[in-house]
Amino acid sequence: MITVVIADDQDLVRMGLRTLLQHEDDITVVGEAADGLDALVATRRERPDVVLMDIRMPGVDGLEAVKRIAADPALSATRVIVLTTFEIDEYVFEALRHGASGFLLKDTRPTAILEAIRVVRQGQALLSPSVTRRVVRELSGRPPRVLKPHPHLDRLTNREREVVALVGEGLSNDEIADRLVVSTATARTHVSRAMVKLAARDRAQLVVFAYQSGLVA
Repeated sequence: MITVVIADDQDLVRMGLRTLLQHEDDITVVGEAADGLDALVATRRERPDVVLMDIRMPGVDGLEAVKRIAADPALSATRVIVLTTFEIDEYVFEALRHGASGFLLKDTRPTAILEAIRVVRQGQALLSPSVTRRVVRELSGRPPRVLKPHPHLDRLTNREREVVALVGEGLSNDEIADRLVVSTATARTHVSRAMVKLAARDRAQLVVFAYQSGLVA
């Protein structure tokens, strides 16, 4: 059973999500919150598999809640999906940097929301290659950044560095395989090993590491 906490300051949004999820045999809502502080309390109490987190909430906002959840060792198995009204939201990038597994628009189709919850529960990132490319383009268009290379970057082999850079560019495993002329299984193995060495929670965080380390121009 996949346990979920819903955090949103709009009663109607929470009710809609709860109604959607409660009809699924493999998903159960174990908590709700109307602001970031209540979201933290519910998450620490219930230790859910997934938190659906609105970013713009009163008091402690969703971004700060994401940071605290990602920094809490007791919640290392909890995945956060950011809820936003706009595809390109300045807070989305910060949320990804601090450990969110992806984001959903609030007008996303119900079936896509259910799929997203199941995807992140399996440890995958909720960032399609097209969304990743858009994120990277937005970040690249900002003022010059100060690089913060990952402290374990030197543990990667040259090929793994290359693969992480391609992940950072938004390439899927199939596209990485085509670019490097290897099998998809080999590409997937390189991605998995890089994630382990860099202690990345999921593919979304691997994209952030690639960007911050300067592997993505």
